[in-house]
Amino acid sequence: MDARLNLLGNPVAAKSLKYILSAGKVFSESTLPAATQQLVTLRVSQINGCGVCVDMHTKEAAHAGETSVRLNLVAAWREATVFTEAERAALELAEQGTRIADAAGGVPDEVWAKAAKHYDEDQLAVLVLLIAVMNTVNRLNVIVQQPVGDYQPGQHAQFG
Repeated sequence: MDARLNLLGNPVAAKSLKYILSAGKVFSESTLPAATQQLVTLRVSQINGCGVCVDMHTKEAAHAGETSVRLNLVAAWREATVFTEAERAALELAEQGTRIADAAGGVPDEVWAKAAKHYDEDQLAVLVLLIAVMNTVNRLNVIVQQPVGDYQPGQHAQFG
């Protein structure tokens, strides 16, 4: 299976992606825990049905030392006991920020308050931007039907 459009091979798409994905450098240099970032990117990608991002972020998280138990339970984080309260707040913000169309008022104040209890303003900024960028990338991959399964950890290191 081939993608409908080669996002990295098309000059216009590749140039745009370079700018979109360059935000990853800011995320990786932030004080938001890397494990939290990995969980959030995985959950957003699961919700959006972006197989290539689920593949990528699962493999990157495992490569960074994340356990298979936690990775396997991200989709069921509400019932899982393996996540910290801070991680749970980040996952809830990620879900609400991804499912904006499902909520008439957007992200509820109580969801924001839970996240603000655990993260400072800079970390909240990274969370919000990470959720937004992941939603963008997920949509690009889903629209072009990007093939999934052959990602190798570090393959896209130049973007982050």
